[in-house]
Amino acid sequence: MMSMDQHKMDLGKPQADETEVDKYEFEPIQGYPMLNWRGKRPFRSTQYYPAQLKEVHGPEVEGWRNKIFWGDNLQVMSHLLKEFRGKIDLIYIDPPFDSKADYRKEISLKGTKTKNDASTFEEKQYSDLWANDEYLQFMYERLILIKELLSDRGAIYLHCDYRKVHQLRCLLEEIFGTGNFLNSLVWQFTTRSSIKTSWKRTHHDILFFKKSQHPTYNWDDEMVIEPLSKNTIKKYKYEDEIGKYRLNGRFLKNSPIKGAKDVDPKWEIEHPELTVRDYLRDGKVAGDCFFIDIENQAATVRTDYPTQKPEELLSKLVLASSKPGDIVFDCFMGSGTTQAVAMKLGRRFIGADINLGALQTTTKRLLGVGSELGEKLLSGTPNEANEQNAYFTGFEVYNVNHYDIFRNPVEARDLLIEALEIQKLEQNSLYDGEKDSRMVKIMPINRIATRADLNELINGFDYKTFEKRQADQPNQPVEKLLLVCMGHEPDLAAVLQNEVPFKLDIKVVDILRDKSNLEFKRDAEAKIEVRDGKLVIEQFYPMNLLQKLSLMKENVEEWREMVESVMIDWNYDGAILEPTVVDLPGRDELVIGEYEIPEDAGTIRVKITDLLSESLERDIHHG
Repeated sequence: MMSMDQHKMDLGKPQADETEVDKYEFEPIQGYPMLNWRGKRPFRSTQYYPAQLKEVHGPEVEGWRNKIFWGDNLQVMSHLLKEFRGKIDLIYIDPPFDSKADYRKEISLKGTKTKNDASTFEEKQYSDLWANDEYLQFMYERLILIKELLSDRGAIYLHCDYRKVHQLRCLLEEIFGTGNFLNSLVWQFTTRSSIKTSWKRTHHDILFFKKSQHPTYNWDDEMVIEPLSKNTIKKYKYEDEIGKYRLNGRFLKNSPIKGAKDVDPKWEIEHPELTVRDYLRDGKVAGDCFFIDIENQAATVRTDYPTQKPEELLSKLVLASSKPGDIVFDCFMGSGTTQAVAMKLGRRFIGADINLGALQTTTKRLLGVGSELGEKLLSGTPNEANEQNAYFTGFEVYNVNHYDIFRNPVEARDLLIEALEIQKLEQNSLYDGEKDSRMVKIMPINRIATRADLNELINGFDYKTFEKRQADQPNQPVEKLLLVCMGHEPDLAAVLQNEVPFKLDIKVVDILRDKSNLEFKRDAEAKIEVRDGKLVIEQFYPMNLLQKLSLMKENVEEWREMVESVMIDWNYDGAILEPTVVDLPGRDELVIGEYEIPEDAGTIRVKITDLLSESLERDIHHG
């Protein structure tokens, strides 16, 4: 087994089969049929983005530990290209639907028993709002990277709905080729929709494409097989004296006894270890339309994360299109359903999400699943989905780029607008606001702004207005611009000016360099002591959560009501959190708050995560 020190060294060490990302250009896409949109730009190459290993949970199994990433999935996939290009066996994504909505998670203080309690409020998790054709460019670039990561025998399931299914299928056919389209699945479910102007919408679409060769398809798996009708069951089975179904040999067409056309029912009674499945397929190959209801809110697998998908749905897809030990990837991770199902089914997995709430929700969920599976192994319960291998319960948590600058990356634009005192423009789709007579454009958050990022401006400018302004005042700029960046290429302003046949006044503000003193989040505070051989958390003050609660005039009786989890690494190495204490209480339970310190403890690292998924990490020097 590789030591942690070896693992750290290998993170930056090129391997023989790794891809040189900075020099690598993507394989040409099929390009036909071709979907066009305003501002479409080619995506032929990318750059390597480093990742920082932050946490390690659970053991390696067969030299593998699963991985989840916090960051923009474009950057995460660019990072993964170096090691995993052509190595991922199955990808499922549930991307934004362009629904024109904000999605929020309901937050309740721990110990709250009812949803109507005054301490319940909503926190925005992510926005599904897109200007012009940004959505299509967003998906186009990510699907190109997805194709690069898939193995030749890999496949993708893309989950969508009526809003964009037609355009997403065109994108997939342009990138993967029309010949690699396999099917369009229909997932039906119960809905409370009360639309009275059209047919009630009760399904989502799941587009199924292969990379090139025929992918894995376990057509005889229990999750793929649909049950036979009651009439068929009556025809082929009967119920014996103890209430168990047995084969009725009189109707058996394919006898397990060589040369026999029929089997005497007595033969089967004498061989009770053989099941119906050994003789007669107790179902038919599933069609491309199936009903799986959304899980009840009270279900143990529910995380209260918006748009969470049922585990039964993901189990059906993962079992159908992967084998034990295969790598399953979901770059729109959300609540971690894909990852949880992959872990339960003996698959390896990688996940990513830009939302910190998604990362914390998934981490908590995977720790719970891993604990349950560990108990099964201890009790001797076999891994039914992966009999040849142990469960892959260990996972690592990575950051890509500087996502810890913001309290919530989804709200980054709003935070920047507030911090820079920008006057927000609600009705303008090109600009984010106005400041000191300059039109403000906030460039991509938490990554270096490049020349390609200028295309939205170049294609969105009102050139007729520019022409009129130039005619009225020939020596004056037709527009004053303020570009807000998190790092940028040095010639960004010059490139924009060269691309536009009118004089512009461009000012670039680099948050990391020019406004590094801006405070985008208020750090939490805590009082932690070592007393009588125990680590004791006396108080915890999550400042942003407390601010929200104060606006609601809600008093918190105890700090533990505001805590989602406590993790402790008794021998912290200064870089990677490897917690041996993971205090993850249930919905209505509280963290313990006091923890026995082992005799061999050194530098202690404590991580306290609040209900907003914000964390405080503190070192305690002991011994």
